[in-house]
Amino acid sequence: MTAKRLSFRRTTATALLLLTSGLANPAMAETLQGALAKAYASNPTLTGARAGQRATDENVPIQKASGRPSVQSQAQFQELVVRPSNSFLAPHRSASASVSIDVPIYQGGAVRDGVKAAKTRVEAGQANLRGTEASIFSQVVGAYMDVIRDSAIVSLNLANINVLNTNLQASNDRFEVGDLTRTDVAQSQSRLALAQSDLQNAQANLIASRENYIALVGEAPDNLEAPPILPGLPETPEAAVQVALADNPDILSAQKAREAARYDVKVAKAGSLPTLSGFTQGSYTDYMDSDIAANKQAAVGATLAIPLYQGGRPAAQVRQRQAQESQAMEQQIEVERGVIAQTRSAFASWQASLNAIESNQKAVDASGLSLEGVRAENSVGSRTILDILDAEQEALRARVQLVTVRRNAYVAGFSLLAAMGHAQADDLGLESGTLYDPTVNYGRVKGKWFDWDYDAAPMPLATRTVDTLPQNANVSPDAAQRP
Repeated sequence: MTAKRLSFRRTTATALLLLTSGLANPAMAETLQGALAKAYASNPTLTGARAGQRATDENVPIQKASGRPSVQSQAQFQELVVRPSNSFLAPHRSASASVSIDVPIYQGGAVRDGVKAAKTRVEAGQANLRGTEASIFSQVVGAYMDVIRDSAIVSLNLANINVLNTNLQASNDRFEVGDLTRTDVAQSQSRLALAQSDLQNAQANLIASRENYIALVGEAPDNLEAPPILPGLPETPEAAVQVALADNPDILSAQKAREAARYDVKVAKAGSLPTLSGFTQGSYTDYMDSDIAANKQAAVGATLAIPLYQGGRPAAQVRQRQAQESQAMEQQIEVERGVIAQTRSAFASWQASLNAIESNQKAVDASGLSLEGVRAENSVGSRTILDILDAEQEALRARVQLVTVRRNAYVAGFSLLAAMGHAQADDLGLESGTLYDPTVNYGRVKGKWFDWDYDAAPMPLATRTVDTLPQNANVSPDAAQRP
């Protein structure tokens, strides 16, 4: 890891910590960093990916085992049930034991290159694990912002219904005194019914967002705080792409996969080379109740195997591995293309959302002024009830749109960080505990050689959500102001 990246991570983590602590509410509010920490500890996709990486780690000792001595023993007891007619002296029973030790000396380089391929795939898996972290964190950020957005939209719709109820009551009162017609009352009733339908849809969306949050984080969202400002975002798409090409874990994983495929070709070529191994064997046979003396035997030697013809299998295997290496080369370019497109698209979405925030804020301000003006003009008879209803609807749409683009801007900004390779756990300063380090397990198992050195039986690490309560659409009074 470069010093530049380490410096960036420290800056990012520090900024997130300060911003999160500055926004924290002492009344047990949930912060974005807290949600990310919970997902980091208990999300099943992430914990499963870690288990998968531990399985990949074991390929290194498995490959090393091919170059280590092997010891075989055998014991046999024989009871002679029918004695041969031409051998009346054959013993009734016998017991024998044998031990053999085989020591591979030269395997054509297959063991060496197989170990190198396994080590390279471990590095590729570690990069994939970083990518999985970034993917889960991006989903959590999206779910977190969805809950905030949908809570605000529900709150705005509730406020709109309160206004429309007041309008309807006022319309009925004015109709009773002959100031308005039945048409004016019907228009108010129609808008109120539509607003109630919009509220029900907004509440359903909020429930879905909360349930999705539970699926990702493992706990129900409770009093979510406004998220901190995202630090380290680039000024240009070119700068973003340069960082992504250097730090994106998917690119690193593809590079390592290509390197491992090159070692696989060398392993296949070893199939047509001579192999040399040494051996030692010993056996002991006891004829038990017979007068025949026990038989002892011991031998040492070496075996040289020179393949002359194998039906074309080695060449086919080499060509197969070469084609797979070619595939890995193309996949590396494919991944690089995808990362570049993802980074540029995320930058464009982020910039567009920032511009949309400014435009929609102006629309909210303008629609608010317009609504006040229409109400004032209605009081002097120059505007109708329908004009007021239209102005109120326009003001609601503007505020809902502002809430939506704020959510989109934040999610796009985090997606940009993820595309750049700066959205993993050590980038975000998750201080909930010791971060998972995949190199620890690799260091633990890479040199193991004992045949009975098992780990403890696995237990699930992810938390279940079956006991969480079904979510509702209740919102706090200030939900509309929090985005």
